[in-house]
Amino acid sequence: MGTSLHQNICDKLRFSKLYEKYAQSLSNILFYKYGELLNPSDKVQDAFITLWENCAKVKPEAAKSYLYTVANNMMLNEVKHQKIILKHQQIKPKDYTNESPEFVLRKKEFLKRYETALSNLKEEERVAFLLSKVDGKTHKEIADLLGITKKVAEHRIYAAFNKLKEQLEELKRK
Repeated sequence: MGTSLHQNICDKLRFSKLYEKYAQSLSNILFYKYGELLNPSDKVQDAFITLWENCAKVKPEAAKSYLYTVANNMMLNEVKHQKIILKHQQIKPKDYTNESPEFVLRKKEFLKRYETALSNLKEEERVAFLLSKVDGKTHKEIADLLGITKKVAEHRIYAAFNKLKEQLEELKRK
């Protein structure tokens, strides 16, 4: 059978040859077996990372089997994880609260007025405001996303907030 391609897996050159030889076929197998949603390419990368971390423990002739086993086990773990997520998504939240009916009604009315006030904003103000307050983006991140300066982003956010305060008395400071 000749000499093994991999005398020592911990050698970077031999490890990269091992990667070149098995990565694509392993990715294809995982893709065909489990589909794209579970990110088979990521699992292949993780399997190679695990092999690198354990390169001294894995015999060269067992490397292929090790990789395929580790990657397959990672995919099986991901399948289990997705099942748990699905199970928790199906659990219905409790349909009662400790809030008074008056509070629930006021909250619904406020949300309706808030949505109306948001829809009355200029689009660029609304987008900047929601990116800041809902998505938690910084002024710099908003500026980069929208292709504007940081000062313009700040102006849009504050303008939106001031317009919302005018329309919603709950936002006014007392």
